[in-house]
Amino acid sequence: MKILVLCDDNWHPADVVKGGLEPLRTKGFDFHYILETDVEWQESLERLLTEYDLLILAKSNRVSVLKEQPWITAQTVGLLQRYVSAGGGLLVLHSGTVGYADLGDMRRLVGGGFRHHPEQCSVTVEPVQDTEITRGVQAFTEKDEHYFVDMADPGDAEVFMVTRSEHGEQPGGWTRTEGNGRVCVMTPGHNLAVWLQPTYQHLLQQALVWTASAPKGE
Repeated sequence: MKILVLCDDNWHPADVVKGGLEPLRTKGFDFHYILETDVEWQESLERLLTEYDLLILAKSNRVSVLKEQPWITAQTVGLLQRYVSAGGGLLVLHSGTVGYADLGDMRRLVGGGFRHHPEQCSVTVEPVQDTEITRGVQAFTEKDEHYFVDMADPGDAEVFMVTRSEHGEQPGGWTRTEGNGRVCVMTPGHNLAVWLQPTYQHLLQQALVWTASAPKGE
């Protein structure tokens, strides 16, 4: 499976994302990483999406570590909507929810967005449904940023996982469909130890398969 990964910003270095995904190459996943989403690169995005089975968004809404300006435009959101609607898969991981909550169409496509997090603390990740993504997964606890999110339309998204800490409980993973395609969001993962946690590796593997497997014409 060929997967295009958008990652890297000043809070969420690409090394963490790569470190968390690369072990899954042994499961048949081939990752290609894009670290700078400037205007010139965006002009090639529509062509690029036809070459991959899945898109992972794991960067906040800024071009790169050095370029702080937002990268998402209304045109880009429209392209992503068309891609997913036509049967594409979008997997949004941790920082991929940051900086998009006030962008109506992007927030609706993703199903929600990051609002804030307390200081890093012990966060328990717990499945709340038996799905293709959570099958065989048990709750685990790691030090992490506990993301608090706003859901775009709770009735439109299926929450399959929650996150709990001393600060409360939040949706930690959800899915939704967009036309013929699938969207999956998982909010844990600021620290590499979370990505490499065996249970989370299992979640990632099953999320990749589910998100990329929408029956065309569904």
